Amino acid sequence: MKITAILLLTLLCAACGYKSPTTAAAPQPGTTPTISQLSPDSASSGTSGFMLTVNGSSFASNASVSFNGAAMQTTFVSGSQIMAAIPASAIATPATVAVTVTNPGTMAMGPYGGGTLSETSAAVNFTIN
Repeated sequence: MKITAILLLTLLCAACGYKSPTTAAAPQPGTTPTISQLSPDSASSGTSGFMLTVNGSSFASNASVSFNGAAMQTTFVSGSQIMAAIPASAIATPATVAVTVTNPGTMAMGPYGGGTLSETSAAVNFTIN
């Protein structure tokens, strides 16, 4: 009787599509953006804020620009151009600062997780005179 019950339970589980749980899939690398040009590529210290145009490739629609390590308000134009609002406070003193673009990671929905990792471009220097 026990063997019959076990066989019936096994058949019922198989018929219902039951699968044993698996481990969550590890996030995969995302697409790394590349910066080819900043416009402008310099500014005078103590002047008013401005819009920085970042040209390059592989920009996600939700990519963000970091200016001297701080995330800026970013507007997506296309996969090869984004714009960032740089406030006057970010260019108050002379310096050379790094500009980067980050494509955020994604979280895959479903029972096994996954998604992509965030990826950041190589830094490009911006000069504050």
